[in-house]
Amino acid sequence: ELQLVESGGGMVQPGGSLRLSCTTSRFTFSSYGMAWVRQGPGKGPEWVSNIDTGGGTTDYADAVDGRFTISRDNTRNTLYLQMNSLKPEDTALYYCVRGPGDFWGQGTLVTVSS
Repeated sequence: ELQLVESGGGMVQPGGSLRLSCTTSRFTFSSYGMAWVRQGPGKGPEWVSNIDTGGGTTDYADAVDGRFTISRDNTRNTLYLQMNSLKPEDTALYYCVRGPGDFWGQGTLVTVSS
C-alpha cells in the first residue's frame, strides 16, 4: 500500500522554525511532483507549495513565499518543507500530497503560539 508519512510538526513560538518531512514508499517518488497542503482550525484546505519531479521548479502560496522552502531528496524518497519566521496564522495540520492530489498523508500538526 502506498504511504506518505509526515513528521516534524510541533509547537513553536512566533518567529521560530520547523522542518517537516514526508517519507514515502511503494510508488516511484521521483516520477511525481509533490505538494504541501495545510488546513487550519475551522478552515478549508489551503495549498502551500509544490515542487516538480526533479526539484528544480517550485511554487509557493503568497502567504508563505519567502518564509517556506520546499525541497525533495529523490534518493531518500522524501519531501521536505522548511518553515521559517513562523506566524500564528501558520497554525494548521500540514499534509504531504502526491502531485495529482490522489494520495495524501495523515498530516502533522504545526502550532505557532507564544
